[in-house]
Order: sequence, then structure tokens, then C-alpha cells
Amino acid sequence: MRNRFCLRSIAVMWRPALLLMLALPLLASAADADDRQAAIDRLMQPYDGDVPGASLLVLKDGRALVRRGYGRADLERGIAAGTDTNYRLASVSKQFTAAAILLLAQDGALSIDDPVKRWLPSLPAVADAISLRQLLAHTSGVLDYEDLMGASWQGQIRDAGVLALLERENRLYFPPGTTYRYSNSGYALLALVVERASGMDFPAFLHARIFAPLGMRDSLAYVAGGRDVPHRAWGYSQAAQGWERTDQNIYSAVLGDGGIYSSIDDLARWDAAWYDGRLFDDATRALALGRQVPVDTAPEATWYGFGWRIAEGRQWHNGESIGFRNTLVRWPQQHLTVVLLSNRNDPTPYATAQAIGALFLDEIPAARP
Repeated sequence: MRNRFCLRSIAVMWRPALLLMLALPLLASAADADDRQAAIDRLMQPYDGDVPGASLLVLKDGRALVRRGYGRADLERGIAAGTDTNYRLASVSKQFTAAAILLLAQDGALSIDDPVKRWLPSLPAVADAISLRQLLAHTSGVLDYEDLMGASWQGQIRDAGVLALLERENRLYFPPGTTYRYSNSGYALLALVVERASGMDFPAFLHARIFAPLGMRDSLAYVAGGRDVPHRAWGYSQAAQGWERTDQNIYSAVLGDGGIYSSIDDLARWDAAWYDGRLFDDATRALALGRQVPVDTAPEATWYGFGWRIAEGRQWHNGESIGFRNTLVRWPQQHLTVVLLSNRNDPTPYATAQAIGALFLDEIPAARP
């Protein structure tokens, strides 16, 4: 009886200590989460309040660890930025344009080694040697349409207008395939190739082959007079008297290089599609995310894939247009993704997204080259 009593007494005395020992990892984890959230709030503070805002998503293993909006999507009406707010993606759109070409190649409707003039025969003779692969990787040498428009350009230029400008220019920056130069013109031409090869207009193709299959219900390539952008964020720029709306300029109607609107919730679905076969086979993913050409430009020296920048253990792309600054950064080996979309002209949020990602990488084994 004495031994049984002693054992019971010892168990009673040690029970609080045992429970505390079991709880310590949970308490430490909660403290870590609190510290991490405080660090995120500090990084995101410039976007908070009655200012043009941002929407932030952090995904780990397909689960949203952070998913929230900061500031305003519409200053004039006081509408808050949220998880379903749709931002003009600017050049983050390029990964969708590249994906459209790759889906058509996967279907056998075209080859990425097709001459661009197979699909756009009105281009001048200087384009004879340009392939779709070179347009995808920014190694075509085609001229920047922005520099060809002139100061007196009236209205907004569209993808077909980019083609019309290039039809008149029988010159390139360099022989195709010899070097890298980032090209919005090239991606406008790719959007037109999608239309010629599929028999569908570019917004309809994106909806039918990417947005609808992935459940990206609010994403679209925006055309004035067409479907309205749901939950739309309006773009702003800092001015002497505060923020002024600068949502569109003469380049904003070109779709292939930057005309897609999407939200962090929809981009979570887009991110998931790069881990499985719901859209792309293994060969297509390898092309899109492969090291196609070295890039020795800011913010860091990387490689370019097809619509993606490729670094050691990381895939990303920024998007910058009047009134919008965006970034999508993936650490695929750790299944970690940070998406940061904003409706303001400054700053570019890549460094902020990197810093937020680092807060979660401290619990994850370092990426191997």
C-alpha cells in the first residue's frame, strides 16, 4: 500500500512538470509565430492605414500561413484591400502568356521552335530567324514598342498595335539568340501567336485553359468594354499633395506583357498547379522553369526561364506598371511561396517578399543547389 501511495504521490507531484514539458514546444512555437507576425506587421506597415495597400499571401505545403490585406484598394471609396482584391499583375502576367504558348506546344498545336513568322507573317524580313523560344526567353532582339510610339501617341496601344509598329522596323537590337534583353514587345507578339494558333482571342484562351480549370474565378486579361474586374484595386502614385490615381497609361491595354488581373487567393491556385499535372506535364514544367538564358541585371544575377526568373532554389517574377508593384516568389524545394501585390507606384516589393520568406525559411532545411 505504501509503495502504491508513494507512486501515486510522485505521479501527482510530477504531473504539472510533465504537462509543462509537453507544452514547451507548443509554447515556443506560439511565441515564434507571434514574433514572426510582429516582424511581418513591421515590414508591411507602409501599406497599412488610409493609403494604397497590398495583399499578402504566404503558402507552405499548400496551406496559407499568412493571408490578408493591408490599406486600401480604392482610396476614393475607402474600400479595404483584401484577399480577393484583384490587382493588375503587370509583368507577373508574362508567366501566364508563356504558359499559354507551352500549353499549345503540349497540345501539338505549335512548337516553341517555330519561326515567329509562321504565325505572324507580316513581320519584316529581319524577323526571319526569330523563334518562339527566343521570344519566350527574351533573346529575340525585337525592338521595344514603348520606344517606337513617340510622344504624340494618342489613346492606348494594344497587342495588335505592337505588331503594327514592328512591321515597319526592319532592324533588331542584336542577332536573334545571341544575348538577353528583356522585351515587352516579345510577349505582346506571343499573345498574338496564342490567338493565331488556338483560334481564340487571348483572354478567352486564358480563361478556358488556365483560369477556369484551376478555379481562378476572378482572374482575367482585362479589355476595356469587356468583363469588369471584380474586386478591383485601383493604381496610385505618390504626388506632392498625397496619392493620386494613376491606374492606366498608354501601355496598359497590351495584354501579353502585363494585362492580367488576379488576386492572392487565385494565385494560390496558380502556385499549386506547378507542383502537379493538372495543367502541365513534366517536360513542360521543365521548360518553363529551366535555366534558358543567364540574366546579369538588377535586382540580382539570375537565369530566365519562360516567364520566370530562376535563382538558386528560388523562382520569381516582379511586375511593375503605372500604379502597381507586385512580386511572386517561390522556394519550390521547401514548398514555400510568398505573393505580395500592391496598388502603388513604389516600392517594388521583391525585397519585402524575400524578407517575409526568410522568416519562414528559418524552420526549413536550407535549399540545396
